[in-house]
Amino acid sequence: MDVPTEFGTTRVYTCGPDDGVPAVLLPGAGGNALMWHRYVSELGRHRRVIAVDPVGDPGGSTQDRPIDGAEHMSQWLGEVLTGLDVRRAHFIGCSYGGWTALQYAIRNPTAAASLTLLDPAGFGKVSGRFIAWVVLGGLAGLSPRPVRHRAAGWLRNATLRDDDVMGLATAMMGFRRRLPVPPPLTDEELRQLTTPTLVLLGERSQLYDAAAVARRIRTLTSAEVALVPGVGHDLPMNCPDRILDRTGAFLDQLR
Repeated sequence: MDVPTEFGTTRVYTCGPDDGVPAVLLPGAGGNALMWHRYVSELGRHRRVIAVDPVGDPGGSTQDRPIDGAEHMSQWLGEVLTGLDVRRAHFIGCSYGGWTALQYAIRNPTAAASLTLLDPAGFGKVSGRFIAWVVLGGLAGLSPRPVRHRAAGWLRNATLRDDDVMGLATAMMGFRRRLPVPPPLTDEELRQLTTPTLVLLGERSQLYDAAAVARRIRTLTSAEVALVPGVGHDLPMNCPDRILDRTGAFLDQLR
């Protein structure tokens, strides 16, 4: 479905039963609904699933107006949900999508039934180490398949082994992304979070010191936080079965 918003037309893909509170899937930066291809079938067994191609990222959406910050991102997401006649949803967000879901839930607590955040962005400045990891992953993604698969181990990036998703790499390399860099979440913002939240962090995340982020989230919120051993920022692609098990148990507990 294509949903009109003030910021452009947003492409969404839906599956699963129409009743109940849906799960909205928000990808990481430079990604789209394709990154959830290992998730939608299982998640859609018991609830409606809405996978989103964000405006400003490569995919089926088109951006007509700049998005300048968290307020605009929250407004855009709210307009997508309004266009789908969704008043309340579970949000599952990876990296940049996790930051987007957090910002929306802080501003619209009654509209967020829960948050599942996978190595979310917004917990510190983007480091040179992370940028180098992204750049090297992009270059490896353009390499022949055997080289790409070997590089997945060197870089701790399981996405490079996913041949279904790697077709997106060439589109990402040639796409001019027009979305804001997530500013670090303040302590006051985190204290405002009242939505039931599960945070799964890659123990070896290239984005930040995952143990320190876990301690901060536990101190400032009532969120359930877990470090996934031996995994980096590639968490959603590295161990989808483990994430589905944790997410399913979390949502069942709420139900």
